Amino acid sequence: MSKNPYRQDREELRELLQQFANLKSGKSYAFIEEDGFHRILDYFIEKEQHSNALEAVNYAIQQYAYSAALLIKKADVLISLHQYKESLQVIEQAALLDSSDAALYVIKMDALLALDDQQEASVLLKEAVSLFEGEERVDLLFELADVYDDYENFEKVFDCLKMILQDDPTNEEALYKICFWTDFTGRNEEGIKLHQRIIEQHPFSELAWFNLGAAYQGIKLYEKAIDAYQYAVAIDDKFDYAYRNMGDAFIKLRKYKEAIEELEKVVDLARPEAVIYEAIGHCYDKLGSFSQARSNYKKASHLNAEDNQMHYKIACTYMNEGIWHNAIKSLQTALKSNAMQPDYNLALGRCYLELGNINDAVVHLGNVVRVKPKNMIGWMELLKCLYKGELYEEGLDYASVAFEQTDSKPIFVFYTSAFLFALGRSKEALIYLEHALVANAKLIKQFIEINPSLLQNQQIVELLAKYKKSKSRK
Repeated sequence: MSKNPYRQDREELRELLQQFANLKSGKSYAFIEEDGFHRILDYFIEKEQHSNALEAVNYAIQQYAYSAALLIKKADVLISLHQYKESLQVIEQAALLDSSDAALYVIKMDALLALDDQQEASVLLKEAVSLFEGEERVDLLFELADVYDDYENFEKVFDCLKMILQDDPTNEEALYKICFWTDFTGRNEEGIKLHQRIIEQHPFSELAWFNLGAAYQGIKLYEKAIDAYQYAVAIDDKFDYAYRNMGDAFIKLRKYKEAIEELEKVVDLARPEAVIYEAIGHCYDKLGSFSQARSNYKKASHLNAEDNQMHYKIACTYMNEGIWHNAIKSLQTALKSNAMQPDYNLALGRCYLELGNINDAVVHLGNVVRVKPKNMIGWMELLKCLYKGELYEEGLDYASVAFEQTDSKPIFVFYTSAFLFALGRSKEALIYLEHALVANAKLIKQFIEINPSLLQNQQIVELLAKYKKSKSRK
């Protein structure tokens, strides 16, 4: 026995390729065994040298004219060269010699789908699955599923996997794959029924329980999903994906403490992942535990340094605690890759406003409205900033622009009124305030929030009382 079988295989292949080269050039008579031709073909196919493969298979068929296996290989090579009709002709020749090879149906299906003959391909599938049974049928269905995947006929991929599991309910490969395709095709109700039947026969199949949970989760039945995942981890307490999905289901139910408990099991069992630490951080954020949220966001950031969203989330935890300088540092890091990102600029503008740095606040809030001119929040924050900085003339101009850009939102009529009052133009201000009340009186609270002392203005109090009285009469 050779001490280095890999080296021996390489040398044998090199010799076969040389024999084939001699055969083509006619230098010397070279007889190559059929197995030798298969090795040559596999080499060319692996190297994606499909023209060479076609040349080789034609020489092989000259020597072994009655080899169905070589004809099947030729049909496969022709598909790689996009010669689909020729491939079908060769498959028919192969079928005359040996119709029991499942590969015949796979290649024919591939060619038919490439020719956009979906109906014939569907008929062929039904014929093929009825002809084979056991392991051959399962292998054929896997092959057909791959063909359907290549041609983006995703519903048929699901159908193939479903048929495999009906024949072989514990087939792990099919169980793993159908979980994805159930979600991708949205056929969750079918997935639920299929896995319920599997569980009836095989109650200790953790994959079936997991898939059942995923299908329930796909139609937002989170409590049922959690029950299924709990069965999965009862069977296999190291099933990290079940804990992961359970954590996500608890988040959807806003049960953040329970979600943290499950997600921390994922951290213990699996390789650290940014998405898990981010999810744990999100839960702590929702629970108001901002330092713990920040700690997990930082872990996520270390694992995925290019994700600037983590720096933004870290900044938000500082903002929730009123630690404005630290929030600014995190936001400046987030903005390095995209200086105009609107959410980051909005947060930075708010931080500077809290610190009384009106100029920098205006710069960043101005970036927000430049990038998203139809977004109300950016305009509202900019106008509040201008009001706080006593930049009333600029505020009046921008309130008019905001009104135009946001399809005449009435809140900006209230802002116009506020700036006019601040400028001492009370008559105009009252007219705008009256128009604003007619458009949407509920926004009066936001008007008062701009400057609560406005309620000390007797004219405003009288107008509000008059409006309220007229509304009560109606």
